[in-house]
Amino acid sequence: MAVTSVAVLLGTGYAYANFQALIDNISTTDVIGLEGGGEKPADGSVDILMVGMDSRTDAKGNPLPREILDELQAGDETAGGLNTDTLILMHVPNDGGKAVAVSFPRDSYVKIAGGYGRHKINSAYGYGKESAIERLKREGESDPAQLDVKSRKDGAKNLIATIQDLTGVTVDHYAEINLVGFYEITKAVGGVDVCLNQATQDEFSGADFAAGPQKIQGREALAFVRQRYGLLRGDLDRIVRQQVFMAGLAKQVLSAGTLSDPGKLNDLIDALSKSIVLDEGWDVLRFATQMKDLTGGNLKFETIPTGDPELQTPEDGLAVEVNERDVKKFFKNLGSDPTAVGSSTAPTVDPGTVTVEVRNASGIGGLAGRVLRSLVAEGYVGGGSGNATEEVLSSVVRHGTGGEAGAAAVADFLGGIDVEEDPEVPAGQALVLLGDDYDGPGVQGLTGGPLVGLDGARRQPPDTTTPEQPITADGVRCVN
Repeated sequence: MAVTSVAVLLGTGYAYANFQALIDNISTTDVIGLEGGGEKPADGSVDILMVGMDSRTDAKGNPLPREILDELQAGDETAGGLNTDTLILMHVPNDGGKAVAVSFPRDSYVKIAGGYGRHKINSAYGYGKESAIERLKREGESDPAQLDVKSRKDGAKNLIATIQDLTGVTVDHYAEINLVGFYEITKAVGGVDVCLNQATQDEFSGADFAAGPQKIQGREALAFVRQRYGLLRGDLDRIVRQQVFMAGLAKQVLSAGTLSDPGKLNDLIDALSKSIVLDEGWDVLRFATQMKDLTGGNLKFETIPTGDPELQTPEDGLAVEVNERDVKKFFKNLGSDPTAVGSSTAPTVDPGTVTVEVRNASGIGGLAGRVLRSLVAEGYVGGGSGNATEEVLSSVVRHGTGGEAGAAAVADFLGGIDVEEDPEVPAGQALVLLGDDYDGPGVQGLTGGPLVGLDGARRQPPDTTTPEQPITADGVRCVN
């Protein structure tokens, strides 16, 4: 949002000087590998991971003053600091099409990169950061500010790896903002217009809002985007709050009253330089000029597909259920034309040349046989069915050397599940392993209700309610 808005004024020397001052003073970190960071990535889009950090330190690793913590109602210096309260993947097509900002609920229950198992996604940064602190201490680092700054690099890398594993998307750039930065940015622009469907109060976040349209900034703005208790859908409603607020913030910054006011522009740049961390080597000036048309209806907000919002987990309490296969499919189709004919990417394969074996790890009795019968009816050769002898976290089709095309065709027929190579699978065969995330052919009518996984969690039926009004940066939408 910041680089886009400043790009509007790049034609003036004053704006350019201010923009360069921001770039010179902003903190950077080397967290993007060789695959990311390209000007026009080969996968067709620039994907930027934007992180809102619940941190009690600034971008330089210094603790926030007590008076600021009190104003933010953010607890003491030892609270928080390791969790990512806001996660958004900004998807910007190379061809200049509409950009999409995709939110991840902070309590999404996913596989954390680095071998930490399954936990809430907002802990991925913390796991990487804590491991780095232990390593740095062993290496002799003792300065608290240096420990904080250096360990953040590992935290960000672990978060990026988790997002990439979940989505199948290569993260090209990284941007991080802390609590105090968000607070000061909203004050610098003179507040943001929002609208609430009903009045609400929450002692944890400090929220105390009337119903209807209103302009908020500073402490009120932070409470608006942090509140989740007392909201109808908890964390999911908080995501909607964050999306409409960012849309309003973009609109406010792009207004002439902000960008043409030297005082406001200086305050905005000062706030950004103290609170933003970007990936090292990102040519933000070039990116800003490319993004100058990304305003209003050219930017929309989405949220990853989710299941049960009150999933009981072994270690993390209640979490938001996430089906990794659904998330990968969501990002694969992001920006594509759903009405296009022949959009399937599966290669053309004669089903009669592929023998399929199906193994069941879903906990749903009889599912493997039902799925195999569906495949045989499609023309594939039946290779037997039964229960799996290994734990399966998500459904997958495995193939041997040279069997990619056949496995891809089987996976496409089964709803687009993952495909992976396994040298133990004979040539000309495909092995289907059904996890508790499977909802393709063969499931319909089998259980008569929500699916039950191996962990006892009940998967919710698809939401068939009327879609909500889309969130864009060209208007103010009332929300819970």
